[in-house]
Amino acid sequence: MLDATAVRTWCALALDALGRAREEIDAINVYPVADGDTGTNLYLTVESAARAVEAVFDGHATAGPASPAPLPSLPDAVRAMAHGALIGARGNSGTILAQLLRGMAEVLAAQEHPGGPDGGELLRRALRRAVESAYEGVARPVEGTVLTVATAAAKAAADAPGGAPEVARAADEAARTALAITPGQLDVLGRAGVVDAGGLGLVEVLGALSRALSGETAAPEAARERRHRAAQQVAVEPGPQARPAAAGCRPEPAGRATPAFEVIYLLEADDSAVARLRTRLDALGDSLVVVGGDGLWNVHVHVDDAGAAVEAGIDAGRPHRVRITHFGSTGEPAARTREPAQRAVVTVVPGDGLAGLCAEAGATVVPAGPGEPPASGELVAAIRRAHAREVVLLPNDPELRHTAAAAAEQARTEGVRVALVPTRSAVQGIAALAVHEPGRRFDEDVVAMTAAAGATRYAELAVAERQSWTMAGVCQAGDVLGLIDGDVAVIGTELAATAETVLDRMLAAGGEMVTLVLGAGVPGSVADRLERHVRDGHLAVDTVVYRGGQQSAPLLIGVE
Repeated sequence: MLDATAVRTWCALALDALGRAREEIDAINVYPVADGDTGTNLYLTVESAARAVEAVFDGHATAGPASPAPLPSLPDAVRAMAHGALIGARGNSGTILAQLLRGMAEVLAAQEHPGGPDGGELLRRALRRAVESAYEGVARPVEGTVLTVATAAAKAAADAPGGAPEVARAADEAARTALAITPGQLDVLGRAGVVDAGGLGLVEVLGALSRALSGETAAPEAARERRHRAAQQVAVEPGPQARPAAAGCRPEPAGRATPAFEVIYLLEADDSAVARLRTRLDALGDSLVVVGGDGLWNVHVHVDDAGAAVEAGIDAGRPHRVRITHFGSTGEPAARTREPAQRAVVTVVPGDGLAGLCAEAGATVVPAGPGEPPASGELVAAIRRAHAREVVLLPNDPELRHTAAAAAEQARTEGVRVALVPTRSAVQGIAALAVHEPGRRFDEDVVAMTAAAGATRYAELAVAERQSWTMAGVCQAGDVLGLIDGDVAVIGTELAATAETVLDRMLAAGGEMVTLVLGAGVPGSVADRLERHVRDGHLAVDTVVYRGGQQSAPLLIGVE
């Protein structure tokens, strides 16, 4: 049945399938840039979609009666899936996949009662709309890519009889057939002797949809073997004659230099501004994909001038989660084959200021925005980017414990020795990084970093969003909350005064060093006042101040 549970199962099966196929897809990634990350990008995109769907289910379980737990509606689930994919989309193929899911959601979310005999027709229309929206998002579509595979799937679905399971099965089979002929449609694939990497990823996603609707829990071995053969074999003799001249497509000219940067960001902007942005970015580079709607867009482009691409976004609206990748530093064979470092530190940080501080100390940084914790795939990607035999991972958030553990386990299977130091706050991460010494034996270094983090009590100041019960009493919306070691200990009305109370409570148990990390928009006068308070009331205690720039909390405090 095509319902919220089916969407949840689909996301889980697709994530599992892409996890298994990720390395294979990365290995055949030659278009539009041979940077070997398409499988990883698709995995991260679907992981974000799956997390959003799980959050909807969790919300319904906690909001309703204890038994039975209410289930979300199909519109709730597909909207969450599409939104999660949009904000988590990575790379060219991931961005296109996010738009395919958004197109499907436009149809599925409009159907109040999707079950029964009309499920097949609903899925036909959803797949058709998915393809239409994907072509709308890609500035210059090229055949022989994921778009070609999606089109074949939608056409087969339109002609398939039966209900949703039969329609999904027809789409899956047609996608695999279309994937096999992509080398004859795109010269670069034919020369490399591979199928399109993004298309192979979409085959995995559609296969998961078929299994979710038919009640299967794992990919049949025969189907998996067919996919493997499709990735390894060229079904059509390559050559210029084998590639049709599709309308609206612009083949990449032979000998054209690859742009230096990939630029991706989320953008809050009006539709009219995005139309102008597309024109501006199209003149700057290629592989332009702008997807989304309702005021939130995901922008992807390959350019030589990364600053100009970001500036165009600033002129159009408010860009955030900006990611700039230099192809020369990540995609070239020399970068992949260079000798790995002996040891590296990977740390999750909540603000640009802290990111710069940790990067200067030699750490590989993973940004975390408010409500946007990194997924396990992002942590694995950061461990790979660190390119070291030994890695110390600092999650700096108790909610990331399981995510970080999964990432560490995945990296270990790839031959990297990873130690997870269970830091619960950015200030504990700073303390751990301060005693990091690459020249020590790995175990000794990990012990020293763990001890430094454990010896650092942490607190944060936050603003209450609504009236609620806390361990310190009832707070009202707008109150300043002082959380010590994760629990509300102080309720106040003004940031600096509440922070002084928090500091006094923490220093009552002793301490030699206070670390203050100012959030975005917090004036320096707050730090000056707190430094004076510590100096006047707690002799021999030093204070260090960092402008962290985090949006999640106006002030972080550490006491060592």
